[in-house]
Amino acid sequence: MPLAGRSVLVTRTREQANSLVDPLEALGAEVLTMPVLQIVDPDDWGPVDAAIAAIGTYDWIVFTSANGVERFLRRFREIHGNYDLLESTCTAAVGSATAHRMRSEGIPPAIVPQDYRAEGLIAAFEELEDESLDRILVPRAEEAREVLPEALRSMGCSVDVVVVYRTVPSEPDPAVLKRLRAGSIDVGTFTSGAFTNAFLDAVSSAGLDPHEVMENMVTASIGPITSEALHKLGYKADVQAGESTMGALVDAVVSVYAPPPDIAEED
Repeated sequence: MPLAGRSVLVTRTREQANSLVDPLEALGAEVLTMPVLQIVDPDDWGPVDAAIAAIGTYDWIVFTSANGVERFLRRFREIHGNYDLLESTCTAAVGSATAHRMRSEGIPPAIVPQDYRAEGLIAAFEELEDESLDRILVPRAEEAREVLPEALRSMGCSVDVVVVYRTVPSEPDPAVLKRLRAGSIDVGTFTSGAFTNAFLDAVSSAGLDPHEVMENMVTASIGPITSEALHKLGYKADVQAGESTMGALVDAVVSVYAPPPDIAEED
């Protein structure tokens, strides 16, 4: 139980971060969840519905998050009842969690890059030789990095980006804010730039000093994009996951308190 007696903050709901919360608890950690953002519908489903109506004209559908998968496919089912019309369209996923969500819906992605970032998917598309890349659909959050669409367009693709969900601030848990105020949380986990920004806004709005809060706990980042977001905000990631997955983030947290033993010297 390498995390016994340690408290770890997760800024997503338990439902959104089971793959982070459950293994942390299994390793003995006290996990405090303080959702700082909630997922809501887009202001207008019109562009999504138009893309669904023209689904047969797309060569690829690229999903960049598990939430994007869930929201797009839910809307697709509401309109068509099943996924039969998706059978002729190739699909790709940016990361393992996104790919897992697709597989759970019976839609296995044709591409999941080893580098679980937009940059990894761009590299994978650049290696395709015989596949058509004329039209690509990207269902995603309202606010997201433009790296992927811009790179695909530079490759000559026609890219339609449609918003299938938005994130809005959630009311933080007063009990967790009290722990943050007391400096009694050991580790804060950060899984995206958006959640990092929302967390800092939440503690500031509650009258806490964000710098003091961040200094009082180990900051654990899920990957280089999130670490960069922390850096731009004036903070640093004390530890970063080896790959951009929840499992690797758990390993990173464990490494703070249970580093690998030194290799014994030979006699």
